[in-house]
Amino acid sequence: MDPITIILTALVTGAAAGLKPTVEQVVKDAYAGIKGLIKQKYPRVSVDNLEDDPTSEARKGVVLEDLQKVKAGEDSELLLMAQAVLEAVRQHAPEAAQAVGVSIEELQAQSLRVRDIVVASGTGVRVAKSNIGGDVDISGVRVGDGRLKS
Repeated sequence: MDPITIILTALVTGAAAGLKPTVEQVVKDAYAGIKGLIKQKYPRVSVDNLEDDPTSEARKGVVLEDLQKVKAGEDSELLLMAQAVLEAVRQHAPEAAQAVGVSIEELQAQSLRVRDIVVASGTGVRVAKSNIGGDVDISGVRVGDGRLKS
């Protein structure tokens, strides 16, 4: 995954996990950390709307565009925090990643593109013990009836 996608995925999964009242504090802390860093360094990037609906493609698209505009993918501190969020979610709330349609475990990729995933129930995309040595493009995945449940 490219750095911007890693950051966005961390924000989305962190927000989704944070919606669950029983999620462990380590996940909440990691998400609060990345959110705070973004607010401090990139005040024009608003991640608050993701918390209202982490599955919203429109909301993810706005945050993605904003992250690209400020070149957040070049920020090594932000990338490290994003990886910490993903690791916390992987260890303590793996269902949050699945709820938003993507669950990637041990990725060592040269290239992977995951786009246009709609999950009504179940898992949209799950890549486990990964070692991708070339281009993989996953798109147009629909699970269930293709409508998101609210």
